Amino acid sequence: MLVTIDPGSEEPLFEQLAAGIRREAATGALRPGERLPTARELAASLGMNLHTVLRAYQDLREEGLIDMRRGRGAVVTDAAAHWQSLSREIDDLVDRARTLGVSADTLSSLVKEAFR
Repeated sequence: MLVTIDPGSEEPLFEQLAAGIRREAATGALRPGERLPTARELAASLGMNLHTVLRAYQDLREEGLIDMRRGRGAVVTDAAAHWQSLSREIDDLVDRARTLGVSADTLSSLVKEAFR
């Protein structure tokens, strides 16, 4: 698992970590059933606080992307396959928008409007 964190970013570290793990799931680098490093291991390898990693893991658990069980640690759920599918659909949408000359801001607004 390759997640990069920018300590100088205004985005909180736990959000950067969660976004990185989501990205890994969306690209297929993380597969259903795959175990993530323990929170303690990940915190040590990234040089961050254990509670920061636990907060990111908790957010991902609430989203259904990982499952956390005592003794098993954090495991990627079957939802990762859906993230991969959604990622491909987003890529197709972005390609179509570019072809039509739609800006990123306009596309973002259209997607946000669709969620309402």
